[in-house]
Amino acid sequence: MKKIGIVGGVGWASTVDYYRALCQGAGQFFAARGAGSPLPVPPMNIESVTQAKTRALRGTPGDEASWAAFDAVFREALLNLERTGCDVALIASNTPHARLHAIREGVTIPILSIYDAAAQATAATGAQSALVLGTTVTMQSRDYARTLSVHGIAANEPLPYPEIAEMQALIDEEFYGGASDTARQRLLSFCDRHAAPGTAILLACTELPLAWPNHLDDVSFQAVGHLFVNPSAAHVAAALDLALEEERAAG
Repeated sequence: MKKIGIVGGVGWASTVDYYRALCQGAGQFFAARGAGSPLPVPPMNIESVTQAKTRALRGTPGDEASWAAFDAVFREALLNLERTGCDVALIASNTPHARLHAIREGVTIPILSIYDAAAQATAATGAQSALVLGTTVTMQSRDYARTLSVHGIAANEPLPYPEIAEMQALIDEEFYGGASDTARQRLLSFCDRHAAPGTAILLACTELPLAWPNHLDDVSFQAVGHLFVNPSAAHVAAALDLALEEERAAG
């Protein structure tokens, strides 16, 4: 198996879930092939950054220089994973992917894009439109929209800033460290206001899928009248495909 490197800590609850999902997914793969306990899991390293620090280092949209310190934190984390012999890396967060073009400079191991994984998962649902929910950085960026458009899917235009700020506050107040019934209801209220019928709602902050614990490993799912796409689950699935490609080829 290939060794997986995870940049985590943004936030810690979703990092825990990435690790769980990678281990369980690999275990299910080997159990289906008759392996006995303890079931094999990929070798992994986790480089955990400090969310309070990275939040404070966010730059200004359109000002590349203002993001230099933010980019450097994630670049150094990826380089540390590279030094430990990881074959592939994941950043277990949507927000830094808006800066992946700069973060990956000087990093030689492959970094799996959550945008690509989520766009492929959205296309598989047959949806032609998408609502992208996440942090201020994710919702103001057009990176998800550009990646979705390659698959013929139209993403929403950026919402008014007060609505974006409401989603960021919801993530900070209700989803950091887990999710409650109140969190789920506030999220659903937001979806009801902004998602037209047939729209795929991308839970594009790695904490947001925690609102549906029974669907944490589902790349897409239906709930309370909405179609949701879970970019985190799609990201994990892409990592497992790569980590286990030799085992799959061997049958």
